[in-house]
Amino acid sequence: MPGHRSRKRFGQHFLTDPGIVDAILRSVHATKDDVVVEIGPGQGAITASLAAHAGQLHAVELDRDLVARLRRQYDGQPNVTIHEADALAFDYSTLGDRLRIVGNLPYNISTPLLFHLLNYRERIVDMHFMLQKEVVDRMAAGPGSKAYGRLGIMLGCHLKIELLFDVDRTAFQPPPAVMSSVVRLDPLPPGTFDIQDEAMLSRLVTSAFMKRRKTMRNALKDHVDVADLEAVGIDPGLRPEQISIAKYVELSNHLARTLR
Repeated sequence: MPGHRSRKRFGQHFLTDPGIVDAILRSVHATKDDVVVEIGPGQGAITASLAAHAGQLHAVELDRDLVARLRRQYDGQPNVTIHEADALAFDYSTLGDRLRIVGNLPYNISTPLLFHLLNYRERIVDMHFMLQKEVVDRMAAGPGSKAYGRLGIMLGCHLKIELLFDVDRTAFQPPPAVMSSVVRLDPLPPGTFDIQDEAMLSRLVTSAFMKRRKTMRNALKDHVDVADLEAVGIDPGLRPEQISIAKYVELSNHLARTLR
């Protein structure tokens, strides 16, 4: 869409590299059986191909100028609906119960948006997103890694996270200040992690990683006793980054039962 100037307040960096566009489309591989939701279509780098291959395409865009252009472009194409809406507040349950979600997400809202989408995980087949590389590295990191922390744990409780490929800043106009990555997220089968109290788990993990250089005994001393850690098989002398997602869930569930 020539003539549209990117808006900093929307975090707009438009994808322009045809090779990266093709790689994303091949990764998504939309078919006529799919209901695809594109978050932040922007200038429509992948929108036309998604519209051509998906059974239905819902595009969620906040910038009213881009919405107007997209609606003109796809007027008369019955399988495409353009929603002028804030992706952070949008009710995705209105779009169906087997959604495939795609987007080049504004980096300034990517983390809260991912947690918003978790509320709809039972309706989501998979998600493919372009994100800041540092964020994807933290999402995909495993125990023992310096990148492992709250983000990866709280998302990893519900999603299988797969880094697909990295994207250089020159693939965008204007170029962002950082490298990007494309990630695939698949909701885990229900019951993979039997979390009894999500708020409890979040508090524990947040507290632990606020003091990630300390041992678990000291990092969580205001929340748990050594006996609680030992009850679920956690060595109190380990650091927070050495504890698996399953063990954090087990500790959280133990505390939830104890406090009833």
